[in-house]
Amino acid sequence: MLIFFICIGLLLLAYKFYSPFVERQAGIDPNAKTPQARFNDGVDYVEVHPVKAFLIQFLNIAGVGPIFGPILGALYGPIALVWIVLGNLLGGAVHDYFSGVMSIKEDGKSLPEIAGHYFNIYFKAAMLIFTAMLLFFVGVVFIMSPAGLLSNLDYFKDTIFGENTFWVLLILGYYFLATLLPIDKIITKLYPVFGLLMIVMTTSIAVALLIHAPQLPTVDGIFAYFDHSHYNNELLEPNPDGLPVWPLLFVTITCGAISGFHSTQAPIMARCLTNEKYIRPVYYGAMMAEGVVACVWATAGIAAFPGGYAELKGILDIGGPGMVVNQVASTYLGAAGGIMAIIAVAIFPITSGDTAFRALRLTIIDAFKIPQSIRNRLFVAVPILIIAYFMTKIDFTLIWRYFAFSNMLLSTSVLWLATKYLFNRGTFHWIVSLPAIVGTCVTVSYILTAGIGFGFPQPLSQPIGIAVGVVSLIALIIAHNKRSKRLALEGL
Repeated sequence: MLIFFICIGLLLLAYKFYSPFVERQAGIDPNAKTPQARFNDGVDYVEVHPVKAFLIQFLNIAGVGPIFGPILGALYGPIALVWIVLGNLLGGAVHDYFSGVMSIKEDGKSLPEIAGHYFNIYFKAAMLIFTAMLLFFVGVVFIMSPAGLLSNLDYFKDTIFGENTFWVLLILGYYFLATLLPIDKIITKLYPVFGLLMIVMTTSIAVALLIHAPQLPTVDGIFAYFDHSHYNNELLEPNPDGLPVWPLLFVTITCGAISGFHSTQAPIMARCLTNEKYIRPVYYGAMMAEGVVACVWATAGIAAFPGGYAELKGILDIGGPGMVVNQVASTYLGAAGGIMAIIAVAIFPITSGDTAFRALRLTIIDAFKIPQSIRNRLFVAVPILIIAYFMTKIDFTLIWRYFAFSNMLLSTSVLWLATKYLFNRGTFHWIVSLPAIVGTCVTVSYILTAGIGFGFPQPLSQPIGIAVGVVSLIALIIAHNKRSKRLALEGL
């Protein structure tokens, strides 16, 4: 139980004491006119109250990511909690915060446009490809997962509602409306409610686990990953399959720790905030909240199954993380928990899928300078959704693997972009550049090892990834020293 409270406490302390330091590096100006005030168009640039903006941002970035990822990460044991907290504190929170800062400073523009401003057209093109690819994969994943769940419910057997295609088409129809309509027609009305529901569900699960769970993770359990003598029952031994923490755990748990997808959602609320002072509570705060959700579900995966790894692995093999959510919620919260579980694995991904396609529309419109008429929005959105429909016919696990890699790759790219932003300002860039170096190591190691990449053996890919990180660090130190000398000379 102690490790859970330590994790939550660290997240709260980071927001209280570390986030103001991060904010001071960003150049926030409470007196500046925001994009919403300068470009109010009644479609995307619409005034949103900061509390609503927080709940919308929280739901946009959360969905089922901080539920499914940590459940899968629980196979590694309590060390999953360590990665969630450290990844969030040192990487994810600053990643999300500077995604919001750079977007609001650049008129609410999307990542590729910001990349073109701070680097060059080549980096802009690469960022456009990464962003569009990730948003598209997120949208497709969040069509397939809720459609699969709803079509397999016992209530719908032998009816049209038991057909997967029915739900795919219904979800696509909703995405079509949510992508095209002004943001204040659906998103600002429904998402705060679903955001509150996510908070209520997470709190209920956390309290129930702390009272009733058979084996809460302990501090000793973290060290047991490295020293298996802590376990007398081999069923409770973490990760007996020998899954390497580096780099697989870092890619398995992204939402809750660090996720490139979050940066793609930044322009949505950056176009709606009425003051730059709200960036920290909306973006940094939403990521802290997602970290709490991830800690709760990682704890659930570790603590809720008396059979430990073997039992959790067996359930995952049969029904995936959705079945784990259903079993945990139903066991600890009864009938109400079962209903919340269905909402969690059906509605929550839909609320991330629609904003993914909306962000993809904004990204394309920004990149090609397309005017915001209804005709042009249709011209962009319709082909995307048609292609997405045919992509749902492809194996889900293949789509998920590309999504996971794209997620980590984009988050690393955004951290390097934030490094450039702070480097230009002459402020303390290490808060983003050091996480960017770690992300580079993980990304290189993963793509060298993964089946969707080069398939190299671990003993070869890991040192190469670390070597790339060391080279990046050396290059950054050289650039930092050159800038310091130049500023010193200019001061003379």
